[in-house]
Amino acid sequence: MNTGPSQRTCLGSEEANPFVAVCEEIAWTARMLGVADGIVERLLHPERVIEISIPVLMDDGSLRIFTGYRAQHTLTLGPAKGGIRFHPDVTLDEVKALAMWMTLKCGVVGLPYGGAKGGVTCDPQQLSLRELEQLSRGYVRGIFPVIGPDVDIPAPDVHTNARVMAWMVDEYSRLAGKPVLGAFTGKPVALGGSLGREEATARGCVIVIETAAQLIGLDLSGATVAIQGFGNVGSNAARLLYEKGLRVIGVTDVMGGVYNESGIDIRALLDYSRQVGTVRGFPGGQSLTNSELFALDCDILIPAAIEHQITSQNANDVRAKIVAEAANGPTTSAANDILVDKGILVLPDILTNAGGVTVSYFEWIQNRTGLYWSEEEVRTRLEQVMARAFNQVYTVHQEKGVDMRRAAYMVGLGRVVQALQGL
Repeated sequence: MNTGPSQRTCLGSEEANPFVAVCEEIAWTARMLGVADGIVERLLHPERVIEISIPVLMDDGSLRIFTGYRAQHTLTLGPAKGGIRFHPDVTLDEVKALAMWMTLKCGVVGLPYGGAKGGVTCDPQQLSLRELEQLSRGYVRGIFPVIGPDVDIPAPDVHTNARVMAWMVDEYSRLAGKPVLGAFTGKPVALGGSLGREEATARGCVIVIETAAQLIGLDLSGATVAIQGFGNVGSNAARLLYEKGLRVIGVTDVMGGVYNESGIDIRALLDYSRQVGTVRGFPGGQSLTNSELFALDCDILIPAAIEHQITSQNANDVRAKIVAEAANGPTTSAANDILVDKGILVLPDILTNAGGVTVSYFEWIQNRTGLYWSEEEVRTRLEQVMARAFNQVYTVHQEKGVDMRRAAYMVGLGRVVQALQGL
């Protein structure tokens, strides 16, 4: 099987710059597709990148300047689409890389979007609610000239949520002089948000897992699951799988984790996490670290935290049959190849976590038409999109003899290339 570029990279180390890493993946995929050099060059450079300074008057009376970013990879397929993250480790290169991954993700599921991503370098957990609102509104003022429902539609990401989107769409509408609900997605339902959006990424992940399990003959009745990350995506994935009868045996977050071989009571864990702010110390199991979680003997491992969690240093420890990437970029290229060589089916991020952007697309359509769908209709449409995308990627995986990650790249990039060639 042709596993891709990791054996001939010039990164210096696998955990190097994520922008360099995604460029190498795109360049390799383009060679496999026979793409002309000129188009490859276009794909390796975002169309627009901006950096802004955001002054915020803090609660103690001091003025603090935060740095924000927005990258738009391509506008060829339609408006750019991508989340906004608030995190201490946000960098310009990370945002550019994530924008490029968003282009591929939208291509995989066939959405009429290009990729974008934004972020602010901050620790939102150290900010008061008022400071967080001022930061959110300041970010919108900084990027207002380059976003909008026909240009670039932001959404929630790491440490942002429906409330943050509510502040942002309100600020955008104030600057525009009229209500513009379609300028952001992931909003509260009362502000034009879509039913089913909060759990969409997790539900899409579960749909991909179910489709994959059926193809490889894995009986999910009582199958065991380990999940890294218990934020919106990880917690919803745990709940959905628990409700379907799977046994979640390990969960970790940034503070620690919990393990129970017999299965964790996810409803109780959700209540505990909401009250305490972490899964660490949950009385329904024993303590668990991230390194221990990755090594658990389980059927399905779901990394649902941040980038570069499964590396060449711990990939050999992974014992799952399926690794379903609910996070963006959780597995390095070298680690991916190790997992594939071990016979593990890796369900790549640009396919597995595309449920969020898919329902964001549904929300955008509903905002623009004024016709709103029931939650059941959203779920049915999401299942159709995700199952179709999985089958297309799996077909390329089999026909081209590449792993699922490279197959997903070929599907996603292929659609973008077709659009660029038509210009």
